Amino acid sequence: MRRTFAPPVSGTRRVQLQRYDLSAPGRELIQVRIEFAADYVAPRHVHPGEEVVYVLEGTLEYSIDGRPAVTVRAGDVLIIPAGTAHSVKNIGRGSGAELATYIVEKGKPLILLVK
Repeated sequence: MRRTFAPPVSGTRRVQLQRYDLSAPGRELIQVRIEFAADYVAPRHVHPGEEVVYVLEGTLEYSIDGRPAVTVRAGDVLIIPAGTAHSVKNIGRGSGAELATYIVEKGKPLILLVK
């Protein structure tokens, strides 16, 4: 299996749950459980496709270019458009976790850091 994730970042744990070639040519689905330590702030980044977020636990704040920041809690969902720079911050009292489902271009790096 090829590794397409950015190097591990202190304060997070990523567990790939599944990877599946979709019927749309050149597209794949990658599903990951991401755990965030208290006070974690992700660097701004983009993905080569859509990201669908389902918050499993905690309270997270997403900053997505072109939108006001949004707070999501356990049970909330969020869609991040393809190629849109964003960051997430754990603003809860403890750890947080999400199920991230990516529908992306196959063979491209899943995460690209941006300034």
